Amino acid sequence: MPQPEPAIKNSDKGYVALLGWSLNAVEALDRFDRRYVVVAPDWAEKYCSEHDIPYLRWNFERLNDRSMEIAETLKAEGVDVAIPLFEETVEWAGAINSVLLGNPRLFGQAMLLRDKALMKRRAQLGGIRVGIFEEAHDRDDVIRFLKRVNQTLLKLDGDPNDPIHLKAFDKAGCLGHRVIRTPDEIDSIPDEEFPVLMESHLDGWEFAVEAWIHNGKIKFLNISEYVTLGYSVFVPATPELERYRPQITAQIEKLIKTFDIEFGFVHPEYFVTSDGEMYFGEVAYRPPGFKVFELLERAYGFNAYQGLVLAFDPKTTEEEIDAFFPREVVDASGVAGCFGVYPRLRVVNELQIPEETEDDDYYESHDLSAPLEETVTKRTAFGNHWGLVYFFGEDPYRMRDLLKKQEELDFYV
Repeated sequence: MPQPEPAIKNSDKGYVALLGWSLNAVEALDRFDRRYVVVAPDWAEKYCSEHDIPYLRWNFERLNDRSMEIAETLKAEGVDVAIPLFEETVEWAGAINSVLLGNPRLFGQAMLLRDKALMKRRAQLGGIRVGIFEEAHDRDDVIRFLKRVNQTLLKLDGDPNDPIHLKAFDKAGCLGHRVIRTPDEIDSIPDEEFPVLMESHLDGWEFAVEAWIHNGKIKFLNISEYVTLGYSVFVPATPELERYRPQITAQIEKLIKTFDIEFGFVHPEYFVTSDGEMYFGEVAYRPPGFKVFELLERAYGFNAYQGLVLAFDPKTTEEEIDAFFPREVVDASGVAGCFGVYPRLRVVNELQIPEETEDDDYYESHDLSAPLEETVTKRTAFGNHWGLVYFFGEDPYRMRDLLKKQEELDFYV
């Protein structure tokens, strides 16, 4: 397939720095009118020089007295704004943008959006509903929290415990996420995972939101429907979830106000309970996992990475960003979904796409590769999927059932 020609860059528009390596983001910016530079670790250098990609080497894991250097280098280069592509680069973007945009508060804001405990406190102060939460520094803290939560719920001796959730303070998505029901399960938590955030369990329908923000206003709001957390997602959502759009929009507006967000992109997760109450889970200030940006492009036709640049660029006009985004739900040409594959067997030899998946008219493609080793590592917490299978069709209900069905199939045998 011939590659699209690179777009002509508009020097009147912003010059952006992408923090982190994403080939899809680079290709999107290559076809866009903004100048860009990729700030990534040294392993990306060879690829960038071979493909004429503007590149600046930086090791995001090294926090030291040279940390200011990256902001000064980008400023001298004429860069207007830094865009975080991954959870690990959110803090860096905050620090760099506080220099580039002359706004020291942006670094503090980035810290709030990185530390889940601080984030929940800030949300609470803004009048946003959250469950009960605390930090744990060791296993005893977890035992105490589990007991206290269940005592609060008036559980009697012999009643099964309500679960609690343990999450890493600053990791993306499901990484480090554990569900704990009994004191015995607490023994299995490795020392190096502490400190952690502990939360009470919220019974409800969990979903995610992707919102592009310009001048403090929402420009496009997508609701991503999870079929099973950590396994599958599709966009746009079913009419049942979409009917909450007015409440969800109001929640995002409250979030923007509480966290002082003027520009950029947020990816929060919420729970809606059976009585229609909205509870805040967490919020990320970077693109979502599970290739939701790619699913949005499949469903709507716009490139979400280019939308990201528009939302971050201080030189973007209101007219330009309004013209870029389609209308939510009504402008979608169909429903795009994906399923994260995790081997169900302990020993596997080969990748084999199930016939019923491949023969389904909603099936489109996959990015799975052959197993590198036969023994499947035991899944700790939510673990990492081995790749994604993509689907596209017209009916959100059929999509939901199809994604659920994939959980019963073996892709590795």
